[in-house]
Amino acid sequence: MAKGLLVTYALWAFGGPVGLHHLYLGRDSHALLWMLTLGGGGLGWLWEFWKLPSFVAQANRTQGQKQRPGEGRPPLSLLRFAGQMIVGIYFGLVALISLSSMANFYIVGLPLAVGLGVLLVAAVGNQTSDSKKTLGAAFLISPVFYGRPIAILPISLAASITAQKHRRYKASVESETISVRLYHLGLAYLAFTGPLAYSVLCNTAATLSYMAETLGSFLSWFSFFPLLGRLMESVFLLPCRIWWLLVGDPGFNTRQFQEWEKLYEFVDSFQDEKRRLAYQVLGLPEGATNEEIHRSYYDLVKVWHPDHNRHQTEKAQRHFLEIQAAYEVLSQPKKPRASWG
Repeated sequence: MAKGLLVTYALWAFGGPVGLHHLYLGRDSHALLWMLTLGGGGLGWLWEFWKLPSFVAQANRTQGQKQRPGEGRPPLSLLRFAGQMIVGIYFGLVALISLSSMANFYIVGLPLAVGLGVLLVAAVGNQTSDSKKTLGAAFLISPVFYGRPIAILPISLAASITAQKHRRYKASVESETISVRLYHLGLAYLAFTGPLAYSVLCNTAATLSYMAETLGSFLSWFSFFPLLGRLMESVFLLPCRIWWLLVGDPGFNTRQFQEWEKLYEFVDSFQDEKRRLAYQVLGLPEGATNEEIHRSYYDLVKVWHPDHNRHQTEKAQRHFLEIQAAYEVLSQPKKPRASWG
């Protein structure tokens, strides 16, 4: 049955953020992506307004005659590559928050989560990629950054490059009934949200605390790229800003959004807290000058260097590492506080 443009726009308007229009057009991967990201944070959903006619035309053109593998190759898309990177990182962050306590998480759980996020974007529309090679690239990179959350970035990059290298058109398959498609989508949705929901409901305080630490650590990776860092902060704050826009009041009236507020306040003050602790380690008042920081650092290094404390090596090593970490924190320029207004 041919797909109608008016029906597609109606579904886009009333259920777009959860992918109803993509489900109608048979774009199940795109529908799942929108379900898990709420329409790409709302931005992807709005951007699609201009793309719906081409989506409908593609659905009608390819119904029952999808291109065979090997018949040409999809053009390289920087937008799709960026989407693979972002969704791979997003899946990795969710896995860090909900699954990091599992054994061998950084070897199995993290690369699998990031790789599946990349493959989900690769499968949007009439394209797909080689899942074995994409996941293989993710698993090969993960041991290099074992135990560090920053592993999400190189894993997502390697998987995205591999997915783009092996991109191809989807093979022709028999169309499934809507009930079977909904069943598959439901399983995939539960697999993604189940562990996170369990962590939030059964251990709310610990999950929020770990979420704050994870986001704070993630934002600190962009300290050398201020514009990109501000963009990521804006993405994280988007749910709050949408809420304010809808209710017209920046206050949080429900317990759920009070938790959101606490979470983002923690992330926003994460760097400030580290600086306060760093001043304490160096024995300086807050706001000390760079000259005072350098002088205190070199004085303490001389006192606590392990070579000068053979009789208390373990204690000296601990103090020496604390002094170095504190000096590194205070040597970086202080990040401006993000505006909530």
